Amino acid sequence: MARERYIKMLLIVCASMSFLAILLIFLFIFKESLPAFTNIGITNLFSASWNPDKGQYGMAAFFVGTVLTTLGGLLLGAPLGIGTAVFLDQIAPPRVASAIRRGVELLAGIPSVVIGWFGLIILVPFIASVTGSAGYGIAAASVVLAVMVLPTITALSAETLRSLPIELKEASVAMGATRWQTIRKVLLPAGREGILVAVILGMGRAIGETMAVQMVVGNSSQLTFNLFQPTGTLTSNLVTNMGEAVGDFRAALFAQALVLLVLAMVLILTIRFITRKKEA
Repeated sequence: MARERYIKMLLIVCASMSFLAILLIFLFIFKESLPAFTNIGITNLFSASWNPDKGQYGMAAFFVGTVLTTLGGLLLGAPLGIGTAVFLDQIAPPRVASAIRRGVELLAGIPSVVIGWFGLIILVPFIASVTGSAGYGIAAASVVLAVMVLPTITALSAETLRSLPIELKEASVAMGATRWQTIRKVLLPAGREGILVAVILGMGRAIGETMAVQMVVGNSSQLTFNLFQPTGTLTSNLVTNMGEAVGDFRAALFAQALVLLVLAMVLILTIRFITRKKEA
């Protein structure tokens, strides 16, 4: 009994340290960003004007760029990842599934700068030739992010489908359902929670990605909803300016980091809310 109590206490300490680390990071960023709200003002911080030399610290363009590139990456990457997981678990022969799994694992290990470089020398020129634009922008960043979230969503979704009781599939087939009907009506709904976690983790990687996005998004401060015009994201702006920022400029960057954290939490809670509403 004493041993179980010690193990329980150890697990509580581990869980508490994880929560404490997140809390300390949030409090530190909040503390460092306070001068931005008091000295610069909320109106200035959330405007569309970014020119630190003139005291303009608006983050609207970077905020919109972050949201659009993240959603674009998920719209492309989530269906592809879930479809790949279904193929691996339900359709592919064992040898083919094993080969594709190894490929997905290798893709997960590729550094983001390599994927960004691929986007820079292949994807950007291709988009430029097709659209007549410069090639940089939300579209290029979305494709790069889709590639980056694909391994996470595929691996976790496949693991979820693999963990489902075999009786579910057998009962569906016994009732006369086809393979596609079993996948769509039985297996995917049964694994909804795990697949949702996979998408959330993929979104977490997409919203926080910096290097690869910085290489293809254009690093512009213009507010645009055009997928083929250069813009910026919160992470790309932070990494571009963090080395030379002091005073209010530095506080404004911390305010952007705080907004990025809050945005990630809001998106996660939104997905949770929508899913629970559908289940109810």
